[in-house]
Formats: sequence, C-alpha cells, structure tokens
Amino acid sequence: MDLLLALVVGVAALLLGGGTGAYFGRSSLLRRQQIEALSELVKAEEQAKTIMEKATKDAMNLMEESEVKARERIAEAEAAIARRRKEVEREEEAVQRRREQLDKRYEELEKRIARVDQTEQNLNKRQSRLDKKENELLQKEQEKIAELQKISLMTIEEARAQLLQAAEQEARNDMARIIRQVEAEAREEADRRARDILSLAIQRLASEHVSETSLSVLTLPSDEMKGRIIGRNGRNIRAFEVAAGVDVIVDDTPETITISSFDPVRREVARQAMLKLVVDGRIHPARIEKLLEDTRAEVDRTIREEGERAAFVTGIHGLHPEVLRLLGQLKFRTSYGQNMHAHSIETAHLAGMIAAELGADVMVAKMGGLLHDLGKAIDHEVEGTHALIGADFLRRYKVDERVVNCVAAHHHEVEKTCVEAYIVEAADAISGARPGARRESIESYIKRVKNLEEIAMGHKGVEQSYALQAGREVRVIVRAEEVDDLGAMTLARDIAKQIEETMQYPGQIKVHVIRETRAVEYAR
Repeated sequence: MDLLLALVVGVAALLLGGGTGAYFGRSSLLRRQQIEALSELVKAEEQAKTIMEKATKDAMNLMEESEVKARERIAEAEAAIARRRKEVEREEEAVQRRREQLDKRYEELEKRIARVDQTEQNLNKRQSRLDKKENELLQKEQEKIAELQKISLMTIEEARAQLLQAAEQEARNDMARIIRQVEAEAREEADRRARDILSLAIQRLASEHVSETSLSVLTLPSDEMKGRIIGRNGRNIRAFEVAAGVDVIVDDTPETITISSFDPVRREVARQAMLKLVVDGRIHPARIEKLLEDTRAEVDRTIREEGERAAFVTGIHGLHPEVLRLLGQLKFRTSYGQNMHAHSIETAHLAGMIAAELGADVMVAKMGGLLHDLGKAIDHEVEGTHALIGADFLRRYKVDERVVNCVAAHHHEVEKTCVEAYIVEAADAISGARPGARRESIESYIKRVKNLEEIAMGHKGVEQSYALQAGREVRVIVRAEEVDDLGAMTLARDIAKQIEETMQYPGQIKVHVIRETRAVEYAR
C-alpha cells in the first residue's frame, strides 16, 4: 500500500513538473483528471482498508460472543446431565428398595404357602375322621329309625305325611296371619294415599268463597228515598212487587230496604232494578216496569255469560245452551252462604285433579263436578231433590250417562255405577266442608253448637261434652265405671246417628268419645 502511494505521488509530480517527454504535449485538463482519478483511487483504497479492519474487528467480536454462548450452553448441558444423573441414581435406589421389598414379600408368601399346605394336610386328616364318624352316625341312625318304626308302628312315609300335615297347618295359620297383615297394610296405604290425593287437590285449588243469603239489602242515600219508593198510597212499592215477583221490606232500619224472594234470579233482577230506580230518581209504575224489563234482559245475558265462563274455566265443551243457562243461574244461588256457581267450578277442578291422580276419566269427573248441583237452580220449581232433578234434566239433553250418575248419586239417592261418581262425591264434600267455605248466622251457629252438646249429654254414662272446631267435632267424656271400651264405640255411633237424624249442618261432624281410667294413690 505504501509503494502504491509513492508511485502515485511520483507520477503526479512528473505530470505537474512540466518536464519534457511524451506527456509534455497534453493539455492541463487531462492531467488534472488523471490526478483526481489517482486521488480517488487512493481514497478508495483507504476506505477499503478501513472497512477491512472494521470487518475483521466485528468478526473477532462475533467469534468471542459465540465462544461465550457456547461455553454457557456447555455449562447448562453439563448441569442438566448432572441433574439427570442424580435422578437416575435416585430411581436406581428406589428400584433397589422395591426389589428388596419384593424379595421379602416373596419369602413371606413362601412361608404362607407352606403353612397353607400344612393346614390342608390337617384338614384332609380331619375330613377323613369326620367321614368315618358320619358313616357310623348314619348306621346308628338307620338302626334308630328301624327301632322307632317298631315302637311307633309307623313307617317313614306315614311319619313324613303326618309331619307334612302339621307343617301345612302351621303354614296355613302363618298365611292367614300374613294375609290379615297385608290387608291391614293395604288399607293403611289406601287411606294414606287417599289423604295425599285429597290434600294435594285441596292445596292446588285455593278459590275464593262468597257469602250471600236469600235476602238482598240495599243501602239508600237517605230516608226520604223510602217514601218515594213506597209512593202515594203505596202504589210504587205495590207495582214493583207485582212486576218483580218479590217482597220489598221497608222497616225502621235507617237508609236501608230489604228485597226478599225464594227465587234468586228474581231477587237479583229486583235488586238491580231498585238500584237503577234509586240512582235515576224517577220512580213511578211505568218507569218501574220499563227498568224491570231491561234488567231482566241484562240478568239473562249475565246468566248465559256465567254459564259459558264456568264451562270455559273448567275446560268442558259441547254442553247444550239450556244446560249452560241453568248453570249460569247458580251464580245467584247460595247454600249455607256458599255461592253454588263458585262451588260447582271448585268441585269440577277438585274432581278433575283427583281423577287424574287415580287414573279415572278426568273429563267425566270434571263434568260431573260442574253439573252436580244443577238441580238447585230449579229445585224451587220442580218437586224432588236437587240431585234427581238435575239428573233428569241432564238426561233430557243426552248428557253422558256416567255424568248423570255422578249428579244423581252424589247424595246416595241412587247407586253409583262408575268410579267418577265416588270422586265427584268426595270433591263435593271437600269443597263444602273446607274451613270458610260455608257459614251461618251467629244465632244458628250457637243453636247448633248447643244442640250438639245436649245430644251428647242425653246419653247414659256421659260426664261432659264439648263442641269444638266451630261445631265440626263433639268431644264426649264418659265415666269409665259405667261405659266400657265396646260401649264407648257404640255410644259414638249412636250419637253420630242421632245428629244425622235430628240436625241440619254443613259438611260433617266428628264424634270423639274419650274413656279413661285414672288411679290415684298417696305416699305417706
């Protein structure tokens, strides 16, 4: 590189010195270009040298870094190999311990096998002795049997027959006892199942109950309205009573009049018409007749709607319009304060749920429950009980005979021919006897409770009697020295029968006779 630089400098001096020779005639421009080219060549060589030195230095740095990383990796690999060697050593130690344990267990198994072999040999010897003794016993048994046959004058077959006869008699006795036990358990299970079904049906249906009476009481805005209702010489009230077919009672009760009628529909028509007259204020015979006609049309429409609503709510379709009309009339009929329309719907729901639980015909049970009190809508017009009246009415309109039997038999007036009739009777009892379903006036309630206690006290041996649970239970305490256990049961039946024959009451009354013996002594 130094030699090349010297050569370039010499040539440049020669060219610039203006000496004579072959280059003397060239122009100065060419010489400058050559000088610049040589200068650039020199610079390029210097740059190349610098680059080579840098590259050499970078290569040395890379080599050093690679050597450092290689050493680190070698150290890591050696550490991993050391760890793996330790693990292998531990595993070898564990394998060695396991091998030692297996050797010990193998030795124990060999000892146990030896003991088992010894025991088997002992058992074989014992079995041989037992077989020998068994043969001796069999021989002695045969000798005993032969001797017993001689003594008893009976063969083995005769003795076996006698033994089998005794065993058969004992088995029959056991069988009879088991049958009685199974019957008792089945009866208990049936009672429990019935209680579960009835309680489930009652819990699933919680309907409201309405308390209406055969009297409709209207509140007037003032006592002056009473005079307008009566009219001059009583013409307004007479016209109203004749046109409506009811009795209007105007007494000294302030701002109140009473409408009375045995026909609930006529009573409802009269009540609504009277309310309209009071609101309108124009009270005269012509106006009374006009409002009564309009009100009858409204009540008839209400009756049809209520009948259709009852059928829709219970999911029963295909009933004749006359049946629906009669069903709607139950909206204005009550029994012991319970609305018969709501009672019929409630009974239908209960009967349907019970029938579903028992696997009976749900639709027949529902229809029987809905229509079971249909005769109460016309029992004031037709002779007979409401059950038979309703059954005849339904039979006239080609209702299913099973439904007719449910209606006719729900008060035991005819025999039940299908299981749905029993279900309807149970649902009717549940709806009518549940607490709050029916009510009575305080006077009749007190009288009924008093009669219950008097009936119980009228029997011999009764010491005390109490009417409990709003008159639904009579608790009778008897004197133990006069009434025994059998007499207590007879007394309960007699009291219940007398109550059924002499009293009117909603639901059922439980007669509970209590007999107890008390022994008292003093320690002195």
